[in-house]
Amino acid sequence: MGVRQQYDGIGEAFEGFKALPLARYGEVPSFLAMVGDVRGKAVLDLASGTGFYSREFARRGAADVLGIDISGEMVSVARESEQREPLGVNYQVGDVAQLPPLGRRFDVATAVQLFGYADTVDAFERMCRNIHASLEPGAEFFAFNQRPDYRFDGPPLDKYRFRAELTGTQAETGPGVRITALLAPRPIAFTATLPRREVYETCLRAAGFSDVTWVPIGISDAGTRAFGVDFWADAHANPPLVMLRCRA
Repeated sequence: MGVRQQYDGIGEAFEGFKALPLARYGEVPSFLAMVGDVRGKAVLDLASGTGFYSREFARRGAADVLGIDISGEMVSVARESEQREPLGVNYQVGDVAQLPPLGRRFDVATAVQLFGYADTVDAFERMCRNIHASLEPGAEFFAFNQRPDYRFDGPPLDKYRFRAELTGTQAETGPGVRITALLAPRPIAFTATLPRREVYETCLRAAGFSDVTWVPIGISDAGTRAFGVDFWADAHANPPLVMLRCRA
């Protein structure tokens, strides 16, 4: 099943990912803290899905937010959210590996779980080059991804209502993985690849990015209060997620 078909089948239910403990108390606060102050900035949100981060950036004062996702169904859900709560966010359907010129450059670009859909080094580098071409000189690019060196033989992540498994397939960029959100009443799963660290670093630098820096996911104080320190021990010992930042 292709990327577009996978996500067209998930649609609005995809928002449920952000309610999982690891997302609510790890991913979301960590990623927003890394991106930082977006007030007055033009933000390009790639692999924007149903618009969760696009809406957050608008609420935090971004002057212009454009969300792009390969799934028409995801974009439809995002547009419906914009109609219910107008924030001035624009969305369009697009493949980052074949992204046409957008007619303007942005101050910030973000990508959440984008690069797992580049199964060749060429596709990965084309994504990076298209992102770089969409940014003002010196602008920052922030990404959130599955951690390349996650140990799949470690303790399961089920208590975080999250599961990461190898599929047994292998792409040029890395092994195939299946990510499952253990949502009620029905879990949601999708497959992707797990690009190696050197693929990220080589392709980003070849596209013109500098200062490529890996940033760990933290757990918020609210997460520690809600579940206690011991609950998060496995996520700290073998983090399944990681972020990175770099500069155009």
